[in-house]
Amino acid sequence: MTKYSVTLGLDTFGDVLSDDGGTPVSHAETIRGLVEHGVLADHVGLDFFGIGEHHTVDMPLSAPDVVLAAVAARTSRIRLGSAVTVLSSDDPVRVFQRYSTLDALSHGRAEVILGRGSSTESFPLFGYDLGDYDELFDEKVDLFSRLLEEKPVTWSGRLRPSLSGQEVVPHTETGPIPAWIGVGGSPESVLRTAKYGMSLMLAIIGGPAARFKPFADLFRDVRRRLDKPQKAIGLHMPGHIADSDEDALEELYPHYVDVLTRVARERGFRPPSREQFLEEVSERGAWHVGSPETVARKIAASLKTVGATRFDLKYGLAGLPRGSVLRNIELYGTRVAPMVRELMEE
Repeated sequence: MTKYSVTLGLDTFGDVLSDDGGTPVSHAETIRGLVEHGVLADHVGLDFFGIGEHHTVDMPLSAPDVVLAAVAARTSRIRLGSAVTVLSSDDPVRVFQRYSTLDALSHGRAEVILGRGSSTESFPLFGYDLGDYDELFDEKVDLFSRLLEEKPVTWSGRLRPSLSGQEVVPHTETGPIPAWIGVGGSPESVLRTAKYGMSLMLAIIGGPAARFKPFADLFRDVRRRLDKPQKAIGLHMPGHIADSDEDALEELYPHYVDVLTRVARERGFRPPSREQFLEEVSERGAWHVGSPETVARKIAASLKTVGATRFDLKYGLAGLPRGSVLRNIELYGTRVAPMVRELMEE
């Protein structure tokens, strides 16, 4: 029997949860709660805990690396990283320095997932022009890839000051920080990821995983044509786990509707319906929702469909009760992860 090695992680955007009475907790309590989530994820045997950078009232996690450092101090095994860092509106040197510092504090457990930013609140916040959206990311990924070499850097671009033989510290102890690029469905982004030799994280928030298989195939093909070693492919997909399918659907649905209705109003698309929700949580949708058995089967199917070796479950939505989120993490580590690994054996 051949073992199919798979990495199972947990991602959050730092959604503001509710207490037992349904009242949203404070931003400070949200941040402290994330540290407890990371510690629990380590305790139940998950491989990775990631926090995605956001700058909104519902998702106030603007400094994930600080929270991850607190998690690092209370854990010993789980890998820790961003999910995602909006590199376009940040500085590559500072991102490298923050995550190499996290790598030191965690004894070599840091990772970074870079993205252009599907939510663009950080651009006006830090004075960037959305008209430079693509060029900003191109330049900054180019510089970041050089920083990963941990040698004196000489680099120049149009939108960021040049570097001339400058040393960037701290250096890591165990080699380059694993770096991924989050891709939402652009072939150009897949080509960029393959070119820079970073791993590919497919961010799937709607529709079936099968829709993204061509991007995974393209990534593998480009790496082959470049005569370079293959890099890992991961899936970032949302979900919610409870003791039964009925409990999971009942817990998630009102918050799914509330959050997506507000997003629809802001971005000008149709609010979600009950039918849309049921489609997304079915075998044809992106959401992995249900009992441990239901979710494990769907994760394994998603991984096999795309040919990926990593799955990061994006958990939590604004308004969800803290208790159900903690139960979600516990079930994912103790019951879902073992079943997925068993299902992935050939």
